[in-house]
Amino acid sequence: MAVRIRLSRVGATKRPSYRVVAIDSRRPRDGRALEILGFYDPLTEPATVRIDTTRYADWVSRGARPSDTVAKLIKLASAAPAAPADAAGATEAAPAPPKRPRARKPASATAKAAE
Repeated sequence: MAVRIRLSRVGATKRPSYRVVAIDSRRPRDGRALEILGFYDPLTEPATVRIDTTRYADWVSRGARPSDTVAKLIKLASAAPAAPADAAGATEAAPAPPKRPRARKPASATAKAAE
């Protein structure tokens, strides 16, 4: 069985949040996971990342391969200053880099469009 560590989408329509899961690579994106390793919410400012690094390391030592996105989240978590872990052993990652602001139309263009 090929195990991957990847994101599984949860949350409402247009309000995504993700679980970091260890799952058989043949299962669908939101299929039954072997273990839930953490949580990622990209909509908060800054993005919330909580991953149980000890469980993650255990799965990787057993041959599980992280997806590209999960690997980036782990790098964020390891780049964070050492914070005390909670009872479950999860650590909160450093805030994600700020998102690039969207380009906005000039005020004069929106006023003309409203007329």
